Amino acid sequence: PGFGDSICVESGGPEPGVGCAGRGIITSINLLEALGAYEDDQELDYVFYDVLGDVVCGGFAMPIREGKAQEIYIVVSGEMMALSRIPAHWRPLLV
Repeated sequence: PGFGDSICVESGGPEPGVGCAGRGIITSINLLEALGAYEDDQELDYVFYDVLGDVVCGGFAMPIREGKAQEIYIVVSGEMMALSRIPAHWRPLLV
């Protein structure tokens, strides 16, 4: 356990130019599930995914698409380039 009994796992994708980073997200979440990371006995209050906003290979949207999230918070800088990466169908939900 980490600070305040937090549990932390970090994973990455393939080396640049070798594969799809989105696939790394899918693989990581599937591995965590197989290892029982999300089981009730783990007593997790929150699970955070810090991922890029792109939809490359569909991996970044996987926690949303497969119902693994009850709430989703999109955090971006105030720059227009960052805001432009938010999918158009999510923009009406932004506060």
